[in-house]
Amino acid sequence: MIAPTVQQLRVAFSTIGCRLNQAETALLKDGFRRRGFLPVEYGQETDILVLNSCTVTEGAEADCRRLVRQTLRQSPKAFVAVTGCYAQTGLDVLRQIEGIDLIVGNQFKMQLPDILPPVTQQVKQAVPRVHHERMDPDNFSLEGVGDYSTTRANLKIQDGCQFMCAFCLIPFARGRERSRFVDDAVREAEELVHRGHRELVLTGVNIGQYQDQGLDILGLIRRLEVIEDLERIRISSIEPTTIPEGLLEYMKTSRKLCRFLHVPLQSGDDTILQTMNRRYSVQQYQEAMELALHMIPDVCFGTDVMVGFPGEGEVEFSNTLTLIQDLPFAYLHVFGYSPRPGTASTKMVNQVSPQVLRERSRRLRELSRQKRKTFQQRFLGQKLSVLFEDEVNGVWSGLTDHYLRVDVRSSLDLKNTVQSVVATGVMSDRIVGFLNPLSRSSRTHHHQDLAVIQNRNA
Repeated sequence: MIAPTVQQLRVAFSTIGCRLNQAETALLKDGFRRRGFLPVEYGQETDILVLNSCTVTEGAEADCRRLVRQTLRQSPKAFVAVTGCYAQTGLDVLRQIEGIDLIVGNQFKMQLPDILPPVTQQVKQAVPRVHHERMDPDNFSLEGVGDYSTTRANLKIQDGCQFMCAFCLIPFARGRERSRFVDDAVREAEELVHRGHRELVLTGVNIGQYQDQGLDILGLIRRLEVIEDLERIRISSIEPTTIPEGLLEYMKTSRKLCRFLHVPLQSGDDTILQTMNRRYSVQQYQEAMELALHMIPDVCFGTDVMVGFPGEGEVEFSNTLTLIQDLPFAYLHVFGYSPRPGTASTKMVNQVSPQVLRERSRRLRELSRQKRKTFQQRFLGQKLSVLFEDEVNGVWSGLTDHYLRVDVRSSLDLKNTVQSVVATGVMSDRIVGFLNPLSRSSRTHHHQDLAVIQNRNA
């Protein structure tokens, strides 16, 4: 454990939820560090806990309670600050959770290091202090540079959404769509690359709606692509109706933009899509996917699927299952519908039972495993460009630009390097292979590779 100096207070961070929350926590960590605090790993003794919360599922309250309890068992006097989406939408509930000392809504989240009370007042509160307002609708800048220990780094470029899907609280938690000033996004990107990050993941709530100074997301990507030593740019989840004209053509020829698209489907039934207030039909989604696969045949095309939305009977679920079976998705993220207070879906009839929801989720997750394996097997025998991240027991693991997890055995230090790998097999959720040109360590232990990797994944 790192011992703090006399002047330093320890601060731990816990992040629940999405990649955008992770990006914001990294910026908060940087902000606290620059103000003289000592960041420590969550679970270590700490003076302050910053809990960046989520409101997407009904487990948010339970997660908050559990994390607060865990921290106070380890550090009984820790000053607990809760921020994020649940701090914006669940204020009344959070006020009642014992152990929370400060509640900071999303409007003030990035000011949290300056909102903390003076050291002498950072004591357990009988009633939590609150900083909470509606979200500012204007474009924005962000202070600092995300603090990451990983080879990849998230770059927040956008916030808010006004699509008003019937199941979603995010428009209430994060406000209207707004974008980060392009020069500020480029500024942080350059500094992240200077710190050694080879891949940046563009992150937001509805990033296809990015607009600043006449630039859309493709215009921003063009600005980022000229950054020296930046190896990859990856787009996170993007709505099917917001993919700008020209993006696929650019992805097809770009040296840096990853051949990766995560495009939420949610349901393969038109009636359910309409009830969800989604902005496309099954046919429109299918046409968009087929265009992407035609232009970029090896693109990794993944999706989100929501199971158990009100009104999803056997016919509607069967339509979803059949559509996904027929389309060449690389993987699925499967979510069970979770009623969120204040959303339109809570008033709908024909709610799906938890037992049926679990069974449908199981079937889709099994289908996702089959889809992933089929996509992986397409690359066997090929040379893949892999950005390596970490090593366990002599096995290095990394990602290709189309989001394939690849393991190789090597005695070399591959961390944060891009290497050519020959793919030789598929095991569980990853491809295995050897470095190309064949390194001595890979050649010597070639027949041990599968056993070593199997032990790693046990």
